[in-house]
Amino acid sequence: MSASVVPFPDPRVEVRGAAWLEDVPGSGVLPHRLPAAARAQFPDGFVALCDEQPSGVRLRFRTAADRVTLDVSVLRTVTHPLPPAAPGPWDVLVGGALVAQPEGCGAAGPSGTVALDPLTGATTARPGPRTTVTLALRTGVGPTDGRGDEPADVEVWLPTGETVVLHALRADAPVEPPATVVPAAPRWVHHGSSISHGAAAASPATTWPAVAARRAGLDLVSLGFSGNAVLDPFTARAMRDAPADLLSVKVGINVVNKDCFRLRAFVPAVHGFLDTVREGHLTTPLVVMSPLLCPLVEDTPGPTFIDPASPPDAPVFATRCTPADAVDGRLTLSAIRDVLADVVAARRAAGDAALTYVDGRDLYGPENAERLPMRDRLHPDGPAHVLIGERAAPLLRAALGGAVPSP
Repeated sequence: MSASVVPFPDPRVEVRGAAWLEDVPGSGVLPHRLPAAARAQFPDGFVALCDEQPSGVRLRFRTAADRVTLDVSVLRTVTHPLPPAAPGPWDVLVGGALVAQPEGCGAAGPSGTVALDPLTGATTARPGPRTTVTLALRTGVGPTDGRGDEPADVEVWLPTGETVVLHALRADAPVEPPATVVPAAPRWVHHGSSISHGAAAASPATTWPAVAARRAGLDLVSLGFSGNAVLDPFTARAMRDAPADLLSVKVGINVVNKDCFRLRAFVPAVHGFLDTVREGHLTTPLVVMSPLLCPLVEDTPGPTFIDPASPPDAPVFATRCTPADAVDGRLTLSAIRDVLADVVAARRAAGDAALTYVDGRDLYGPENAERLPMRDRLHPDGPAHVLIGERAAPLLRAALGGAVPSP
């Protein structure tokens, strides 16, 4: 079979889960998850960095190849005082099945870096040279891997925490557009925090939203932004204007992390965010999720920070406050759940039949924190992501009226 070289952009390879693709000088594209018009309203470089990190973004194409190689330029994040992040994993699904990748299958060779100041949100990028990522499309269980030489639909999931410029895809067989250019699955647009972004997940296709989407048969669009799920109006407008069959918002932990609201401002901010989303989706099923259990800030306000006394290879988070500081409208996760239950389940649901409230502790609660504790005190790790996704899937199906069968 003849080899294929596919430059980006190219109609043979669909970039799914991105709002738009920025043309990069020197050939290539950079996926963005928020609309281009929103960039003028970003408060700092951290939001721009999250927008460029391709959580939930995947490449879709069809081929009979045994492997593909991607020519990319990568920026890895350096967050003071932590060391540079390790190369992020990539995932491959062939015919809907996850294909195991060799150890260390991330971008080979040197990469660029982007330094993030967690206090100011300022970023400084130092681009690096192009590099390559080689991905297996066979499991290696047999000479034909069960599909012979027939082409199959392939999804390549980009790493959640790296900025990736796509230059070209090379395969050892012809590359064609996927059999279905736009999936028939209902389109799910989800907004959340670093946990939704994929922090501490094992790989990009095993973040909890990715697991939930596969289990529920949904076409995921991820607006999970590390540290930035704080009811930003530009995010609400992005959800308002996005085509969607199902919408969800998971809010609370970043509000405490940044200590950016008091009770008086938080209540109308929640209403305003949901009002904006509803301007474009009057009857679309909308799920509002309160925070997962996080003992660090259940009854203690933020802000949170990386504890400088913790080891660099095993950092943990801390808060500057004590439970006694939860006064004068300062918010904790417990207080935020009370607000969301009142705003969503009590007030708004009475006039909105398509609105659902989910208590985040039903996805990850006290018994889960005991068995699968947050190693850094803020983010569930890989097995917990899978658990949360498995628990979220039936709730999302129910919000759609049970119209999506379990795969």
